[in-house]
Amino acid sequence: MKTLLAQRLGLGALNALALLVAAYAFLAYALWPPGHMVGEKMQAAFSAHPVLIYGHVFAAALALALGPWQFSSRLRRARPQVHRWIGRTYLGVGVLVGGVFGLLLSRFAQGGAVGQIGFALLAVVWLYTGLRGWLAIRAGSVAEHRQWMLRNQALTLAAVSLRIYVSLALATPWPFEPLYAAIAWLCWVPNLLLAEWWLRRAAGQAWVSTMHR
Repeated sequence: MKTLLAQRLGLGALNALALLVAAYAFLAYALWPPGHMVGEKMQAAFSAHPVLIYGHVFAAALALALGPWQFSSRLRRARPQVHRWIGRTYLGVGVLVGGVFGLLLSRFAQGGAVGQIGFALLAVVWLYTGLRGWLAIRAGSVAEHRQWMLRNQALTLAAVSLRIYVSLALATPWPFEPLYAAIAWLCWVPNLLLAEWWLRRAAGQAWVSTMHR
């Protein structure tokens, strides 16, 4: 009982963070020009590619805002049609547009080649897991669809991890460039590993439950 409560509280806090970051992105980029909310070194790249910046930020923020609703079992049972339309918007606009624009933007990222490769791989894996989730549900494999969408949501939450790590990096006395190169990987690799651990743990529990029937 305590474990279930802790899981629900943790998930609730994570969803709240996702919605806060999504709201921040929408407001910040709607009210100010690209580059206003970043450091001086990133401002030039942001200002030079406003279409890519706006496309990536707003699409990724939409994915962040819709993601928590995708995993609401109550909504899925009570309003399956709403669940489907949220999923189509999440994948077709949030992940597809956000991922493609993110991939195009990765070559301008700070952190040198290490940072650029990190963000490029994030975009590719985000798009790939979204595609696998879509193909699974098209094939009628609900369980596989949920697994791939959990992986995809873990990568969507890289936007939350990124902002946490950047805030911590800016509070240190160390040079930002090498820290940002590490953040380009830290913002998503641990998320994906945690999602994989969760899926394997759930599969193991289901197997044990079956053996004891």
